[in-house]
Amino acid sequence: MSSNTHQVPPALAGGTRRRAAAPDPGSRGAKKRQRRFALLFLFPALLILGALVVYPIGYSIVRSFFDASGDRFVGADNYTEMLRDPATRTALRNNAVWVLVAPALVTGIGLILAVLTERLKWASAFKMVIFMPMAISFLAAGITFRLVYEQDPERGALNAAVVTVHDAFAPSSSYPGAHPRDEETLKEEKDGSYAAANVSPGKPVELGLVGVLPKALPAAAKPAHQPTGQPDALTGAVYLDFTPGGGGTSGVIDTGERGLPGMTVELVRDGKAVGTTTTADDGSFTFSGMDDGSYTVRLPEKNFAEPFNGVDWLGPSLVTPAIMAAYLWIWAGFAMVLIGAGLATLPRDVMEAARVDGASEWVIFRRITVPLLAPVLGVVFVTLVINVMKVFDLVYVIAPGPVQEEANVLAMQMWLVSFGGGTDQGLGSAVGVLLLLLVVPAMAFNIRRFRRSKP
Repeated sequence: MSSNTHQVPPALAGGTRRRAAAPDPGSRGAKKRQRRFALLFLFPALLILGALVVYPIGYSIVRSFFDASGDRFVGADNYTEMLRDPATRTALRNNAVWVLVAPALVTGIGLILAVLTERLKWASAFKMVIFMPMAISFLAAGITFRLVYEQDPERGALNAAVVTVHDAFAPSSSYPGAHPRDEETLKEEKDGSYAAANVSPGKPVELGLVGVLPKALPAAAKPAHQPTGQPDALTGAVYLDFTPGGGGTSGVIDTGERGLPGMTVELVRDGKAVGTTTTADDGSFTFSGMDDGSYTVRLPEKNFAEPFNGVDWLGPSLVTPAIMAAYLWIWAGFAMVLIGAGLATLPRDVMEAARVDGASEWVIFRRITVPLLAPVLGVVFVTLVINVMKVFDLVYVIAPGPVQEEANVLAMQMWLVSFGGGTDQGLGSAVGVLLLLLVVPAMAFNIRRFRRSKP
């Protein structure tokens, strides 16, 4: 007897249909699909990177081997000319100063600020204030500091403060530029003082000066006193020999002429000062108890010294440090925030153990905090090195035209040669390639450090 039995396929055994096996994620086909998807998402970024970074770099390298017009191949002539150019050598020297000084200062100040903010109750507000300059464009910051560094104390905030402090300890003269009308009576000496010779006790002396605006006279100035002779005394008056409204006689105290108060007067005999006094509000002065003989009355040069107008911050010798100060103001907040983030991850038990063992805060900072923060400090320092190699905005905006050559850096030299009047883009491209070659080692070092820090 035959039985019509059918064998059930193994796939249908148990009454269920087995699903098709999913592809192995580790298979070659799956990896290819993952790469395609990754490239698909990366393509816009790669396209922009190629258009804005790779192509300009390649074009600049090629362009650096052609002349200014771009039509004639000149080989390495642009590089040779670049290294012979004094302006480029100055820019290289200034870049070296920037690299050696600015990153170290910014990193050090950022470290100090980060440590100090940990002890402040209002640390968040303090960090916000310090970091705020990062929100300002370099152009705006440059214009701000250009005004701060103005030579005129009436406009420059820094010089206004410097002049105020200086005048508190060494008051400036009230009569800058004053000089005698009658040079026969008062003769100028080598040191800038004025002297009247061959005067004697009992005979009054009238010393008239001009070169002082009536409105610039001290508020205490009174009508000039007409001196009279006194026995055993030398009397006189120092006055403004100018009659308002015109008229008057030169060398004579006329009605309406004012005395010059606060003027230092010296009595000289045989080349030595034997007496010193100061004129009263009406310009009068008196030397009493004098012996007979011939004397000289001298008005020292400090009476006529030009007022202290502050420091020439944007002069040839200080322009680079002044620009660095502006850079420090901008980037100190950046360094503080990054170092503060690293400081928050430090093991506190190590510091507490050191405090229990009697270590001072300075020892903890030097022996524990700084070594543990070394990786973060390295990243901040190298990032700033890359940044200062390309500094341009601050130098171009802050440095005045006459001293731009002294403050020149490679980025600005590249712009000046290519577009700022030189119009030699072949030479400018060579400077750009030099700048790229100087930046690449720092970038490579930073990338290598990032890869080492990966878990």
